[in-house]
Amino acid sequence: MNAPAHDTRCPWARTPEETAYHDHEWGVPVRDDRRHFEFLVLEGAQAGLSWLTVLRRREGYRSAFAGFDPAAVAAFDESRMAALQQDTRIIRNRLKIASAVRNARAFLRVQEEFGSYDSYIWRFTGGRPVQNQWRSIEEVPAATPLSDRISRDMKQRGFNFVGSTIVYALMQATGMVNDHLVTCPRHAPVRALGEGM
Repeated sequence: MNAPAHDTRCPWARTPEETAYHDHEWGVPVRDDRRHFEFLVLEGAQAGLSWLTVLRRREGYRSAFAGFDPAAVAAFDESRMAALQQDTRIIRNRLKIASAVRNARAFLRVQEEFGSYDSYIWRFTGGRPVQNQWRSIEEVPAATPLSDRISRDMKQRGFNFVGSTIVYALMQATGMVNDHLVTCPRHAPVRALGEGM
């Protein structure tokens, strides 16, 4: 795959880490539960910070959070969470660490009820991505009525750090919405992936 030209790529992707993420992952539909859990942890960690801050710690998170295995993270106890607060590879916020563990437990309950988290989350869009047609970054919303609805449902199931803005970022990251600008060379390939589902 050819990387988009810098001047036509979505304008938020500026650094090498952001451009690699934009060109290979952002908006690509995720169907694997462990990948869903990874983004749930990372987007929760991002709250109040830049995505670049999180991207630069992604490998640290992968190591600290058991390869994003929700069953393993759900078993983390108070001493394990306290140790993570000293781990310089991640964002050492006590509430965010506790949230990742709480969300792992909620994630397992959703898997139990729906067979997979993937089945649960994609039912909100009828199993296909929402294909947006934004022409400028100013048009891209921070939240939508759909992210409001998903946020409410997730909170009722025991998830936290899942406000509507975080949920919308999750939807963008996992390809539930295609928010590449129509002028971005990734818009059409990501749309085709969604249409093939």
